Amino acid sequence: MMEAEGLYAGYGRIGVLDGVSLRVAAGECVGILGHNGTGKTTLLKTLMGLLPATRGSIRLDGHPIERLPAHRRARAGLGYVPQGRRIFPALSVRDNLRFAAAAASMDEEAAEAVLADFPELPRLLDRPGGALSGGEQQILALARALVARPRLLLLDEPTEGIQPSIVQAMAERIGGLRAARGLAVLLVEQNLDFIRALSDRVLLIHRGRIVRELPAAGLEDPALEHEFIG
Repeated sequence: MMEAEGLYAGYGRIGVLDGVSLRVAAGECVGILGHNGTGKTTLLKTLMGLLPATRGSIRLDGHPIERLPAHRRARAGLGYVPQGRRIFPALSVRDNLRFAAAAASMDEEAAEAVLADFPELPRLLDRPGGALSGGEQQILALARALVARPRLLLLDEPTEGIQPSIVQAMAERIGGLRAARGLAVLLVEQNLDFIRALSDRVLLIHRGRIVRELPAAGLEDPALEHEFIG
């Protein structure tokens, strides 16, 4: 579904990505694991068009998208849940979803339709986003990203700020959405159990480069925790 080849990106003169290449097939979940500061979030922002690639190519269904702005990539089928969720805290849950629909040039029915996949949200529709718990905010962020019906979802640290007791429930929710919607997922995550539960394979990133690829079962190697986490 998506192919990135030789991606370079950074912030001003500070280079971060150093020739990253990866592929995500339709319906596949690919995990990305690495220390903080190794380029994981930069990679997702570059794929989504929030940060320009200085070199390299990105293709979605065989079509080049590296020159498209973020909103056109979203309309082409990419969804993004950023680290920290970035919901609008002063807006109600309903208005957060309506904003997502408007940004995707969709009507309010799209915002209503997504509620079928998130039975927790109808009772929260009039509550400000900032008044929700961390887990509820993450559910809202997922719902907001799915309003536009993406085919590939980019998830950046979805367990951050989530109580350990509901991390497993979050994994089950994302896995269920993936199966029900036929979603492909590119998942950046530090929680080994979470990334192992969801991923078909995992890419290890170090200093802006993909240095290894493992099946999800390969994450049971205890040496990886020291080498690629934290």
